Amino acid sequence: MLTEPLYTVKDAQDTIRRLEPCVYGDLVQLCDGIRFRMVDAGHLLGSASVELWAEENGETRKIVFSGDIGNLNQPIIRDPQYIQKADYVVMESTYGNREHEPIASYIPDLAKVFDETLDAGGNVIIPSFAVGRTQELLYFIREMKEKKLVKSIPDFPVYVDSPLAAEATEIYRGDLTGYADEDTLRVLREGFRPLRFSNLHICESVEESKSLNEDGVPKVIISSSGMCEAGRIRHHLKHNLWRSECAVVFVGYQANGTLGRILIDGAKQVKLFGEEIAVKAQIHNFKALSGHADHQGLLRWIGSFTQKPRRVFVVHGEKEICEGFTEELKTLSYHAYAPNYRAAADLIANTILEEGVEPIRAKAKARKVQAAFARLLEAGRRLTRVIQENEGGANKDLAKFADQINALCEKWSR
Repeated sequence: MLTEPLYTVKDAQDTIRRLEPCVYGDLVQLCDGIRFRMVDAGHLLGSASVELWAEENGETRKIVFSGDIGNLNQPIIRDPQYIQKADYVVMESTYGNREHEPIASYIPDLAKVFDETLDAGGNVIIPSFAVGRTQELLYFIREMKEKKLVKSIPDFPVYVDSPLAAEATEIYRGDLTGYADEDTLRVLREGFRPLRFSNLHICESVEESKSLNEDGVPKVIISSSGMCEAGRIRHHLKHNLWRSECAVVFVGYQANGTLGRILIDGAKQVKLFGEEIAVKAQIHNFKALSGHADHQGLLRWIGSFTQKPRRVFVVHGEKEICEGFTEELKTLSYHAYAPNYRAAADLIANTILEEGVEPIRAKAKARKVQAAFARLLEAGRRLTRVIQENEGGANKDLAKFADQINALCEKWSR
């Protein structure tokens, strides 16, 4: 948006090194003429909105980048911290046309599924994203156990079967002062760990993962990926979907075309590792706590500025939602603008220099690019599944397969 490039790759590398100890509220000199400060966005642990001051030819403008604005009353993390002053705002519009449903009964309803499934001798399988959602679930399960909501097996075993989730959970076990909400800090002050409870197990190795489906003990298994497209969760589904005493609990959004969405939509059988697997387990789709602010949350965030910014650039939303939210802001007397791809603005004069790619042309081009890229992504997912299907194969064959993949990567790497 500034007329001269002020930031180079070397600047970025130097800044990353300087940012390692950076915390909320620190004012950081990025380079000559650019300084910024991070503010808790309340979306994930460590997520941030950015206040940035840019100086050019003796003029300074303050630009606020919202990042992903968080929802209220999420476990562990704080609510979004609001900012009061800005010349310009670049804000997201993910849920610019939708309100979240109230889910006050989340924990009791989840405990009921656990109780009925474990009492029947089955496993509860939970596909979950490794960062954020898994830690949220552990927080809920700790509370579940404290309140003794699961009567059949009060101290039921819980397994986190995801190396990435295990690493992320370790971060949540560190010093959360300045990041966690008051409820979590209270738990910490009382000597408890918010994500630690009895009979919690972290699976690191493939052997540990495989053994979960061999011992016959009813348990809760939390594994990634969240939409069941790859990872260890597919093995757990293979071993449990066909068992009527088991349950699969979805606690996050499932995109069209994913295995998770196919199961939620009522598929009677699915293909896993080359085998047709009957779906007899109970499938539950919980309206999970959303990490994103909804429509009212977005209005609350932009409404926190004591004076309306000179212009609000509305981004990060589907085209119709982004444009609709922009029009709504205009009715509230904001100077709002939904930029096209490659649009450019002069922040000194507050004018649009380039409108960017024409919407119709951009949409047609985007369709072609998206279709081709979607095909490539699907091919990548298929490759991942084929790799998993070859687990346990002969070393000679696996090495040859790896060489072929690496050769392909070398050819197409950019």
